[in-house]
Amino acid sequence: MSQQPVPLPYSDPAFLADPFPLYRRLREEGPVRRAVIAGGLEAWLITRYEDALAALSDPRLSSDVRDASDPRLIAQLPEFERESMMSSMLRSDPPDHTRLRRLVAKAFTARRVAGLRPRVQEITDRLLDAVVPAGRADLVAEFALPLPVTVIGELLGVPGDDRQDFQQWTDAMLVRDETMPDPAVVNEAWQRMHAYVTKHLETKRARPGDDLLSALISAHDEDQRLSQDELIAMTFLLLVAGYVTTVNLISGGIAALLAHPGQLSLLRERPELLPDAVEEFLRHDGPVNPGIVRFAREDTGIAGVTIPRGATVVIASAIADRDPARFTDPDRLDITRGDSGHLAFGHGIHYCLGAPLARLEGQIAIGTVLRRLPDLALAVPPAELTWRPGGLRGLARLPVTFTPGGRGPGGS
Repeated sequence: MSQQPVPLPYSDPAFLADPFPLYRRLREEGPVRRAVIAGGLEAWLITRYEDALAALSDPRLSSDVRDASDPRLIAQLPEFERESMMSSMLRSDPPDHTRLRRLVAKAFTARRVAGLRPRVQEITDRLLDAVVPAGRADLVAEFALPLPVTVIGELLGVPGDDRQDFQQWTDAMLVRDETMPDPAVVNEAWQRMHAYVTKHLETKRARPGDDLLSALISAHDEDQRLSQDELIAMTFLLLVAGYVTTVNLISGGIAALLAHPGQLSLLRERPELLPDAVEEFLRHDGPVNPGIVRFAREDTGIAGVTIPRGATVVIASAIADRDPARFTDPDRLDITRGDSGHLAFGHGIHYCLGAPLARLEGQIAIGTVLRRLPDLALAVPPAELTWRPGGLRGLARLPVTFTPGGRGPGGS
């Protein structure tokens, strides 16, 4: 196996459009590969499914960036990520992670998520009502972006009048691309969001409502509660888990169907396949690229390769989820596959807490688009679609056309 690190060319539009030939080559060359990832940082990629699955539960691999030996990892983080690093469930390990997750799980229940279904459907229909008269739309800016930010805003009890600012701040912090490289822009958005969330928490403490943030404030385990810093960090984590990745799932799933007309026709004929289709979108081209970051607490042997202590490790779910040793004909999109063993939401103690909400929004959004826009088509050649660079894989725009008017909210 070559020990020269392979650069992942995040600034190359061809790679962003289709990274999988390079990913396939890396997996074939070896189960653990050195690579240069975003920011010029070196990492060890775990490329095969069996190894990736095991690594996601390996206690030798830490979620805490303070276990990394490369000081640039912390230095390159935006201010808001450095501020929340000490308190975030995403960046913590047991026992801190165990306590935080147990408290959050008391508030973010399956019942709460299931109860959102009617409201998610209402928001979906309202957004489509606004675009169908024109006969054309950018389904990222006009649909896939505002849907999850509205849902997460309501879930956190953010008043409707504040959600436009809420989305702008979130976009500045999280939807970063080559047109917004200035860290000052990111940090200004963080300061505004931090001030807003702090004030919002004070309001919810004084006047709790039937929302997730109020439930997080009141959640307790014996005499333990979430601290102020932990509540703020959790709010930002929910933005990542409940916003950007869901945007990418919705827009990416629709684009995948438009690129595979046979699968699109099949899903229209058999809408009961929608849950399986969403799982296949997550496996085939999920919203995380190339995978989940960990840090070696000690020299760690994986698949015969020793990863040195302090090294950055990327458990490359995007590569592993196309491993032919695990998935038959893995490069083919197949909504009848019926195999949801993908790693797009992770595995083990860090399995994505927001996965049920992402699935709910993806199923409702994609299913409603297919029902209401029966002649949906790309407005540009597929080669002209552009993808955002970085570790969250998503389309920058999804221009489409359809017959003006579409079908009503209850249409079939």
